Amino acid sequence: MTIDAVRLNHAVLYVSDLENSIAFYRNAFGMEVMARERRANAAFLRLPRSGNHHDLGLFGVGARPRPARGALGLYHLAWQVDTIEDLDSARTTLESVGALTGTSSHGATKSAYGRDPDGNEFEVMWMLPKSDWGAFANAAPVDHLNIVAEVERWTGVATAGELVPVENHS
Repeated sequence: MTIDAVRLNHAVLYVSDLENSIAFYRNAFGMEVMARERRANAAFLRLPRSGNHHDLGLFGVGARPRPARGALGLYHLAWQVDTIEDLDSARTTLESVGALTGTSSHGATKSAYGRDPDGNEFEVMWMLPKSDWGAFANAAPVDHLNIVAEVERWTGVATAGELVPVENHS
């Protein structure tokens, strides 16, 4: 028997400076702190359009040596956006906060990559409509992303499903 999960609900990261990380995720993603646990030096953040209780937990642990890239453990988190225009905007935002590390086309998904202040890598991705996956249904290439051409082709196509805004209770 397998676990009947539907998707990853949230991620939790250890960070060196809790307040610095909160500021980064606010500035880059528009996240808001919806809860704090001061005894654990933790904060729980929610995306503006999320229906989750929280999307990201941050636990401040102070400066510690970071494992080398490619070591065992988490490689990156992926945040999905609803439209290709949202991806283009995310790319611009990541560039403006000095966090953009690259872009790629993976066939069925288009991505921008970045790093937070502790070097945690993340992806912001947009997924093509499933009916357009074609040859990419069972493939995940790493190709150059021509964001201008992708925006021209996919403008106005929303693929993240119904997003339910929640009231902010921070």
